[in-house]
Amino acid sequence: MDSAIFGFVFAGLVVGFIVGMTGVGGGSLMTPILLWFGINPATAVGTDLLYAAITKSSGVLVHGKNKNIDWSITGWLALGSVPAAALTLWFLHNLNSDPQALNALIKQALGFVLLLTALAILFKKQLMAFATKHAGDRFHVNGPLLNALTVFTGVVLGVMVTLTSIGAGALGTVALFMLYPFLPVRRLVGTEIAHAVPLTLVAGLGHAGMGSIDWQLLGYLLMGSLPGIYLGSHMTGRVPEHVLRPCLAVMLTFVGIKLAF
Repeated sequence: MDSAIFGFVFAGLVVGFIVGMTGVGGGSLMTPILLWFGINPATAVGTDLLYAAITKSSGVLVHGKNKNIDWSITGWLALGSVPAAALTLWFLHNLNSDPQALNALIKQALGFVLLLTALAILFKKQLMAFATKHAGDRFHVNGPLLNALTVFTGVVLGVMVTLTSIGAGALGTVALFMLYPFLPVRRLVGTEIAHAVPLTLVAGLGHAGMGSIDWQLLGYLLMGSLPGIYLGSHMTGRVPEHVLRPCLAVMLTFVGIKLAF
């Protein structure tokens, strides 16, 4: 096997293993790795979006079977995220005639979203504790304001994910918990994954239409990640979360600063 091909398969294995073990979004890990391999930023984002759509589909089946998905929340999120993804794709399509400008925009956006993801990973417990403590001070859980905020959250996630392939995992989960602090964690995770699949699929197909997909690369990543996710899911809880999360956050912070500045 060619060394580059082996590198892509191994990258898929490592990212899949970490995602399976921690639940941290694969995009925040995979896209920077692809950039490190020298993959064009637009191609890295487009390929990772379809990679995410495929790998998370199995999660939807499992969570759906176990009734861990709130389809109402998924619908409100998608109402914001899918149109936002379409508008972002239209904007990127207009930039596509200037590859240098497109790649510069994607790299800088990647940097800032990675920094936000690092903060979300590092302070996840504190944010969730704050949301739970002040839950009673806010609007009613079934109120129209909550639905509007859910749609707005979908819009923000739609733009971020389409532009960078990052945001649907760590940031999406924290945002959902801030809005729905009484939703059980398993349903929170299941709902986030159910929303991520159509979003990444729409965004990924849009990037494919612009020629920003490397289909061979996608195949190599899947060769590694599918067994990686399986192995990682059996290691959940073996590595202390208070050790793993700060390490991931520090790594993402360094990469984010390098890309953004």
